Amino acid sequence: MLNTLRDITQAVAAAHTLELALELLVAQTKAAMDTQCCSIYILEQQELILSATDGLEKSAVGRVKMPLSEGLVGLVAEREEAINLADARKHPRFKLFPEVAEEEYRAFLAAPIIYQKQVLGVIVVQQASARQFNEGEEAFLMTLAAQLAMAISGLKRRADVQGLEQQILFNGTCASTGIAIAHALVLGGEIPLEQPELRAADTVAELLRLRTAIGRSRDALSALAQKFDGEQDEELSSIFSALLSLLDEASLGGEYAREVSLGWRAESAVSRVSLRCIAQFSAMEDAYLKERASDIRELGQRVLRQLIEPGRVTLEPDKPVILVVREADTGLLAEFPRQKLAGLVTELGGVNSHAAILARALDVPAMIGVDQVTQAGLDQKLVVLNASRGQLLVSPTPSVVDEYRNLISAQRALQRRYASELNEPALTLDGHRVHLFLNAGLLSGVASEIADGADGIGLYRTEIPFMLQQRFPSESEQIKVYRQVLQAAANKPVVMRTLDVGGDKPLPYFPIKEENPFLGWRGVRLSLDHPELFLVQLRAMLQAAADGEQLKILLPMVSHLDEIDQALAYLEQAFNELRTDFNAQLKRPPIGVMLEVPALLYQLQEVAARVDFVSVGSNDLTQYLLAVDRNNPRVSSLFDSYHPGVLRALHAAARDCQSHGLAVSVCGELAGEPMGALLLVAMGYRELSMSQGSLAKVNYLLRRVECHELEQLLELVLQMSSGYEVRELVREYLSSRELSSILD
Repeated sequence: MLNTLRDITQAVAAAHTLELALELLVAQTKAAMDTQCCSIYILEQQELILSATDGLEKSAVGRVKMPLSEGLVGLVAEREEAINLADARKHPRFKLFPEVAEEEYRAFLAAPIIYQKQVLGVIVVQQASARQFNEGEEAFLMTLAAQLAMAISGLKRRADVQGLEQQILFNGTCASTGIAIAHALVLGGEIPLEQPELRAADTVAELLRLRTAIGRSRDALSALAQKFDGEQDEELSSIFSALLSLLDEASLGGEYAREVSLGWRAESAVSRVSLRCIAQFSAMEDAYLKERASDIRELGQRVLRQLIEPGRVTLEPDKPVILVVREADTGLLAEFPRQKLAGLVTELGGVNSHAAILARALDVPAMIGVDQVTQAGLDQKLVVLNASRGQLLVSPTPSVVDEYRNLISAQRALQRRYASELNEPALTLDGHRVHLFLNAGLLSGVASEIADGADGIGLYRTEIPFMLQQRFPSESEQIKVYRQVLQAAANKPVVMRTLDVGGDKPLPYFPIKEENPFLGWRGVRLSLDHPELFLVQLRAMLQAAADGEQLKILLPMVSHLDEIDQALAYLEQAFNELRTDFNAQLKRPPIGVMLEVPALLYQLQEVAARVDFVSVGSNDLTQYLLAVDRNNPRVSSLFDSYHPGVLRALHAAARDCQSHGLAVSVCGELAGEPMGALLLVAMGYRELSMSQGSLAKVNYLLRRVECHELEQLLELVLQMSSGYEVRELVREYLSSRELSSILD
């Protein structure tokens, strides 16, 4: 039975059109279940349309339509559950359509086809004899419907795009914010990694070809690394340096050569090694390690390109385009002319992939995780990419394009208005000063962003330099990076978070395989288990800061008081070692902990006795309070920072920190959202850290409100029963102050 399910699913997925897929589906399902009739109805604009059948009148396909409120098929879609009847005619919802000629059928079994909570259609099997389909048959049809949902969704999208009967909307995850309007350029990989397995006639000649191709690939990667190194963008330069290292004899380069030595042609050798390694990485559970498979694919395709078509001219379109690819690689983005790259859309990849990091650094709107978008026939079609909202609109009407262009113009005008006040302090109308800090990870642009109005760096993610290396960075390398960050901040305070990996941020060279990584070995837990790494990082931070007063050190993922005590002991050890060994003139920096584990909410008095400040990580705190993995698409809609329970926890944290004399700030995404910033200020938070793009907007907003009004608003907010009600209430408040435009 499993083989039958697999064969049907593969046949449908391989079909080039929706019509062919549905015809194959009904024919093979009818044969597999040994029944007399199989039909499928597709839901279009709240109507179920007979779209394929093997057993009913063929001429009725496309003509028979019914609303969800009619017929047994409508009942299946309406209830979103299977129906199994021995004699369909006896059911009150039975409706006869004479044109389909189904009078002879009595036994009826139907299952809904559901993809991402949306009913796509209904699959039905029928027999003339009045009998109940058994449990095995019912389970088979339900399993088949579930397995086919993704393939049918993709084919249906493609049919909609090609028909252009309506504007088509694709949804994905934002990797880099922004809006772009341009024609799509779909790249499906001109050089497939899957090459024929051919034996070499002359192994020596093949090795020479391979070494030449590797040499050319090495030259291209070196040029890219030097390009970004020359722009003093060490993180991005290190991406290409990492790819270069994979070409070494001790890495993939040597594996390619060994495969040729076994008698394979160079193309076959590169393909075999790459596919083998990709399979190994793809099987890993860690999201970051899965993404490293894309590095292996990118490198393999680079070498294959040099083997198959050396000297290929890089494609340069006439006008800016929105690139649509299955999986973006850093080389593609770096080599593509920046002035011609309007946006990026991918099927695969993650927000921590190298390509996503590069897209953000280049300020290119980017959206990832768009199901089957490369097979949807978008090439050369006009699209609107609203990456900030995770939306891609295909073939929009002229009026919609005009609306988006007006929106872009209006947003630019608003940004100019916000930016005009950025150098003014964030001071409410009734005189309360709020300090706005910057969340940073890459060095790119930090100096200019600090100069543009931030009061300092409220969160420097030290894991980013670790993630962009192929090994743990040395003490001297870390000193160099941290010193550059401190210098870029120009004497303003800098909060450096110690290594926070694990969960959705594993290191490529330090794999962590866990059943539930978000509740596992991450943050300070890992650092304390590896004091040799922790001490190096602490020593590097202390030396970078020297006797200055800029540095503050932040400990992530703290859940127990003894973790704070152990971390403080290691800090004291690092401090004493530097003073003894190097006679270094150092100053002990303030130490803080991230408040993201809910248990710490109830131990703030004890925390205050140990550290100098607390920084609330609203992202993880929300995730743990609601038991929702925000990276899991099945439940991500439940992640809501405005959930009244979350807001009450944040309010209690601010109140308790103040009562215990503990400085407190917020560094999660909530701090950079206009609604979130208002509520946090109402709770008493006076330090908010956010991305650079939010600074001007939040500053502008806070300069136009009064704290006593916000406190009254908060009293009402905390009585709400849902995040939706909270947002509506704050929206009404902003509208009453003629500030609703700040919500975009």
